[in-house]
Amino acid sequence: MTETPVKRRRKRDRGAARGQVGQPRAPFILRKLGTFNILGEEGLCLIEENADTILAETGMEFVEDPEILDIFANAGCNVDGTRVRFERGFCRKTIQATAPKQFMQHARNPANSVQMGGDATVLCPSWGPPFVHDLDRGRRYATFDDFQTLVKLHHTIPWLHHSGGVVCEPVDLPANKRHLDMLYTHIRYSDRPFMGAFIGAERAGHALDMARIVFGAEYVAENPVLYCVSNTNAPLVMDAHMSGALKTYARAGQPVATAPWVLTGAMSPCTVAGTMAQVLAEALACLTLAQLVKPGAPVLMGSFASTMSMQSGAPTFGTPEAGQMVLAAGQLARRLGVPLHTVGTLSASKVPDAQSQQEATWGLMMSMFAGANLINHATGWLEGGLVTSFEKTMIDADLCGKLARFFDGIDLSENAQAMSAIAATGPGAHFLGSEHTQANFMSALFRPETPDNNAYEHWEAAGSLDTAQRANGLWKKHLEAYEDPGLDPAIDEELQAYIAQRKSETPDMDYF
Repeated sequence: MTETPVKRRRKRDRGAARGQVGQPRAPFILRKLGTFNILGEEGLCLIEENADTILAETGMEFVEDPEILDIFANAGCNVDGTRVRFERGFCRKTIQATAPKQFMQHARNPANSVQMGGDATVLCPSWGPPFVHDLDRGRRYATFDDFQTLVKLHHTIPWLHHSGGVVCEPVDLPANKRHLDMLYTHIRYSDRPFMGAFIGAERAGHALDMARIVFGAEYVAENPVLYCVSNTNAPLVMDAHMSGALKTYARAGQPVATAPWVLTGAMSPCTVAGTMAQVLAEALACLTLAQLVKPGAPVLMGSFASTMSMQSGAPTFGTPEAGQMVLAAGQLARRLGVPLHTVGTLSASKVPDAQSQQEATWGLMMSMFAGANLINHATGWLEGGLVTSFEKTMIDADLCGKLARFFDGIDLSENAQAMSAIAATGPGAHFLGSEHTQANFMSALFRPETPDNNAYEHWEAAGSLDTAQRANGLWKKHLEAYEDPGLDPAIDEELQAYIAQRKSETPDMDYF
């Protein structure tokens, strides 16, 4: 592989320990526990067969993008207007012939590069909310200052592995240009991997241009350095904004997660089996497109499937059915032979309360047991995706850390067996002062930041704070501890000149 200019200009270990607040940091989770298989062979075959039936008989619409229709037609698919139908087995055969089972997304700090696939799980912060919330200022439209603050905050959290993308939507910037400022913020204030712009070929092209400035054009041509999520418009539609980005990134050899976004009963059938057949069909069609655009392009099967209230029609999260769907998606992705992209701590709650954390815990645990390789929305997501919460970010961070420790499995080393400590302590004594406890007490047990485990009197004397109130102080503490990872001044200057040039080419608009 070609060496990135950033790698040449900076010591390899610079920043490896940055972004820590008293916690060790791994670049990603390597799961040592097995996945939970919710479906047997018969059930998996049934869903796969039903997905093939959908693709062969109903087909999928690809709108406002004639090039895609030509690509499918040239591959022998049945193209009727904007409707594309696929022979049974064609999509699976095409994907399995060329799509990589595993790959790396490289960060400008090589110590932070992440593995996509296998037993690796990468946790990303929230994506897309137009509002932010904290206990000091309440719910409000997100600004660019909020965006920069969140990127810095996420960089301090050792249990997040990825800087993400639109961690909130900075509505004070022009809609048609804000992607440039967001990309720059990820590059400048974090040295972890980040996502590209998702909406349309032009914005995807801007992200690639900026990545080439940071990593070098030759390096980007040979290595994944960006990440794209290409959502479908369920049921069974992909528009030109999504397909344009998909084509642009796939041609450049950059990872694309093709992720159907569905709510059962509205955008998919109200049953789990019917929804999963539709999700698989949509994912297969889009993954096939990526491989037809560039055989061997890195891809992930995506699944963002949740439920809705049959009484109100509102989205619901943390439900038994949502858990069943992500577990099934994990099995289907493994059988297909591509990594799985999905979602984590989703909640419909309006504030960081018991509902928000019950739903968040269920969602993230199910995604981990599904063997997800990248989990988006692992921190901060409230109100069905309308809000990024600063306090929930910190509460979710503890949850991410707990699951990272849990999926590390049980340590069976000689030190962990503690046989000499048991022999030395003997019957009826305690281990509080033992040499083994003194040597291991800092690392033996996970130490979350948000709980209060003190006596009632101590808790009362400290202000009787609940979890959200303690989290309010924590995110401020993390920001105070933020360390700037730095950026080569020549790269910084070139990035800013590029952004200024792109912004000068079109007038500001408040819509995409």
